[in-house]
Amino acid sequence: MFNPSPVSWRDTVAEQARRLAPLAVLAAIILAVILLGGFADTVMQRRVTFALVNLSAVVALYVFMGNSGILNFSTAGFMAIGAYTSALLTMLPAMKQTFLPDLPAFLAAAQVSPLTGALAGGALAALVGLLVGWPLMRLSGIAAGIATLSLLIICYIVLGNWTSVTGGQQSLMGLASYVGRWTAGLAAIAVVTVAFLYQETRWAIALRALREDEVAAKASGIHVVRTRLIAFVLSAFLAGIAGALYGHFLGTLRIENFYFDLTFLLISMLVVGGMRSLSGAVFGALLLSLLAEILRLAEIGIPVTGGAKLAAPAGLGDVILAGLMLLIILFRPRGIGGGREIACLPSGKIPSIQDPSIQGKTT
Repeated sequence: MFNPSPVSWRDTVAEQARRLAPLAVLAAIILAVILLGGFADTVMQRRVTFALVNLSAVVALYVFMGNSGILNFSTAGFMAIGAYTSALLTMLPAMKQTFLPDLPAFLAAAQVSPLTGALAGGALAALVGLLVGWPLMRLSGIAAGIATLSLLIICYIVLGNWTSVTGGQQSLMGLASYVGRWTAGLAAIAVVTVAFLYQETRWAIALRALREDEVAAKASGIHVVRTRLIAFVLSAFLAGIAGALYGHFLGTLRIENFYFDLTFLLISMLVVGGMRSLSGAVFGALLLSLLAEILRLAEIGIPVTGGAKLAAPAGLGDVILAGLMLLIILFRPRGIGGGREIACLPSGKIPSIQDPSIQGKTT
């Protein structure tokens, strides 16, 4: 006789709703930031847009670094690839003739939509990530971190000296400034959604198992290189899209924009928020963006009597960010979020990967 399952469809729907709760809350928070930014002045709206672009980049960094536990310096390099690719494909041919007269003919005549350009930037970054990631993902620990740092330096040198294609060390102007508050916000929601769906997959669970105990994970049959490579390529793809948004937000590209300063900022955001959870990445990006804005205003100064200004010393913001990251590492290694997602299943229910007590233990 057929014995129906004791789990009803209502229980299944409720379970899926609980699993998707973190994504829904994070999307709501980003939407709230977009809407609240609309009440600010023009300068503050640009700062909000910049924060949302950085959020996408931090989430791209989290996809590999957070799930694998391997220090990754290459995200800014992939952002540069995405930014220049999108710029070359979306700029007006007349502008390319002016600023890049030696550009190859097929690039000089190309002009696609902003969405196509951003996706193409992400695709090229992912392709580079695939080619270099296959040998790099065989490394672990400090060796892997140094390898990603080398990749960042290679991207900087190649793009900074490829004068006929990128303009070299000169500014590349003429980009369409289509990235506003809503564009950056909706893109951030899309990037967060992709990262959340990935961390629910068996490849992400296997990657976290490698992070927690590589020897045991290998003994369980997990393929180390393939598992890491999937996350690395996806991270590069999302970073390429974030780079395209970054470039079209600024309207001008300089290779210096995608080097150590940006790398340090992204890693700081991820570490402060909590690199072991998507919620931590989002909160870290938003909180440090807010702190950076407060410090920027402090450096500008507050008018006092007599026409003078009370201003903080130049560079104080970088010192405070570095000190904050040091304090987080010393006293709260898992970051502000503690490695937890914003919503977890109650005890006694079927566990999900949002529960840090089983992260990395499921193969």
